[in-house]
Amino acid sequence: MSVAAPLLELRAVSKSYPGPVPVPVLREASLTVTRGESVAIIGPSGCGKSTVLNLLGTLDLPDSGSLTFEGRDLTKLSAKELAAFRNRQVGFIFQNHHLLPQCSVLENVLLPVLADAKRSSVEAEARARKLLDRVGLGARLDHLPGKLSGGERQRVAVVRALINQPALLLADEPTGALDRASATGIGQLLVELNREEGVTLIVVTHSPELAALMGRTVELRDGQFVPVAADVRRL
Repeated sequence: MSVAAPLLELRAVSKSYPGPVPVPVLREASLTVTRGESVAIIGPSGCGKSTVLNLLGTLDLPDSGSLTFEGRDLTKLSAKELAAFRNRQVGFIFQNHHLLPQCSVLENVLLPVLADAKRSSVEAEARARKLLDRVGLGARLDHLPGKLSGGERQRVAVVRALINQPALLLADEPTGALDRASATGIGQLLVELNREEGVTLIVVTHSPELAALMGRTVELRDGQFVPVAADVRRL
């Protein structure tokens, strides 16, 4: 039986919060994620989960160790190359949707496309409309964010993260600001899009319900990634 090649690998990565006395976040930690996987990262507040997502999305770089994507060491890339990598290969979803209030739903979704001069605007708009229809917002393309519910705004943010067809989708507490019903809907949507789009999904969350939807869960504990058994994370 063949083993899927890794999409993303952290190898012996260390990272500390700067300060008079640096605070370690990762201590020679390693994590391998294969293409199409869905992974939840859990752990107490302040343990560095969001820092890990910043590293995986190349918004920050490790103090030591390597971060490879399809075998390419991202720590060796220039700032310009990293920006291009993020735009084409990574989609970000945050706890707060970060939609521009003066822009319509469709305009917000198309914002990441503006950074890619080679991308066809016609093709991008067609994809945006298709995805928005897929998440139940096909009739709200011209609405401003202020006219949407919290769950609807987060659905727009999900579509915006997917517009450039990234290989990697990073979500930082994507249901943290939502009511229970909306949170359940967003969690199910992320899992469905993970399968339909073939995108690798990594979610940082405090929610046991959201973590249980992922294919596997790891806990960030004392600067290391520790596997969490399926029967434990579903308690």
